[in-house]
Amino acid sequence: MTENRKEYHLEKVYELTVLFHPDLEIDLEKPVKKVEGIIADNGGKVVKQDNWGKRRLAYQIKKQDFAVYVLFEVAIAPASASKVQGLLNITDEVIRYLMVEKDLKAPKPGEKPAKDKEPEDDNQKEG
Repeated sequence: MTENRKEYHLEKVYELTVLFHPDLEIDLEKPVKKVEGIIADNGGKVVKQDNWGKRRLAYQIKKQDFAVYVLFEVAIAPASASKVQGLLNITDEVIRYLMVEKDLKAPKPGEKPAKDKEPEDDNQKEG
């Protein structure tokens, strides 16, 4: 049981946003499986996946005006995360990606952020 805890503490949760070539929109399953395979081969697991669809880019990337956005939530060790990033750099289907550590303390969509209590002003009580 302690071994599972150690493994859990070594893993971090990352948000990986991948921009796929726009021509792959029709058959997106194959490149998505390829990215999932890269993550799995490096000891990670895809916790959640969200396809945002084809969107216009703010500027051209590799001579493309559009890309298919897919957001992955990934649990993986930090050392393996850098290996995954290296492999994504040389994957032809991926035109750009961004991998950031997820802020687990951030409020979820629809939740109100926790407000810090303001210190009471003692001057108002006097007088």
